Formats: sequence, C-alpha cells, structure tokens
Amino acid sequence: MNPNLAEAKRLMENGGYTCVLYKDGITHTSTKRGVLPLKEWLEKKTELKGFSAADKVVGKAAAFLYVLMGVREVYARVMSEGAVRVLEAHGIEACCDSTAGGIINRAGTGPCPMEQAVAGIEDPQEAYQAVCIRLRELAGERS
Repeated sequence: MNPNLAEAKRLMENGGYTCVLYKDGITHTSTKRGVLPLKEWLEKKTELKGFSAADKVVGKAAAFLYVLMGVREVYARVMSEGAVRVLEAHGIEACCDSTAGGIINRAGTGPCPMEQAVAGIEDPQEAYQAVCIRLRELAGERS
C-alpha cells in the first residue's frame, strides 16, 4: 500500500473521520456522511490531484466525484462493484475490505439515493450534476 494511502487510512480509522485525503503531509478530513464532503471539496475547488483517499463507504456516485478530484487511489471499508469499475476505468487504484453489489440507504430499506441518481451514467460531469440534483431534492424533503 502506498505510504500516502496508508496514512489516509490510519487517520480515518484513528481520528473518527468518515473521509480523509492525504498527500505528502497535506491532510483534508471530514466527519460528514455520504458524498457531502466530496461535493464540498469540489465546489471549493480544493486541489486534490494525486491525493490518496480513505473513505468508509464508496459507491458509484462517490467514485465519480473522486474521478473529478483527480485522486490517485481510493481505499474504502466497503466499495460497490460499480465504484470499482468507475475508478479503474479512470486509472485510479481501488482497494477495499469488502465489495458489494450496490450501496443501500441508511435505513437499510433499498438502494442508496446517490447510487440511484447515477444509475446508467458513465460520464463523471453528468454524474456530478445528477448528485447535486439529488442532494437538493433530499434537502427539500427534510425542510
């Protein structure tokens, strides 16, 4: 395992983070759930090219966001088969503790809404737009 990825994984596991990006002493961390930290880093135009990412759960939607960030590699405790395909298709190393056919929603009652949002999408920019739309819809439901 690349030293940057090993450090990202260590920080995530020991720091109580949901997501850690690390490269040569530079660290970005989040305790937010789902794709929110990834979307925020993209919106802020945080420079993440070549970073190593450790995340608790990576589905296809998150994988597309990692592609847009330009990360070098992604580790997840759980990664969907779709996420593995997206990452590898874009030259990003993917490793995980376990793979799943798909990611389920937090209630455990069906597919993750982000996974549903990017179903059938193969373009990272199109996936990003679909994720943004779905997040707005979900926020509206909670208002």
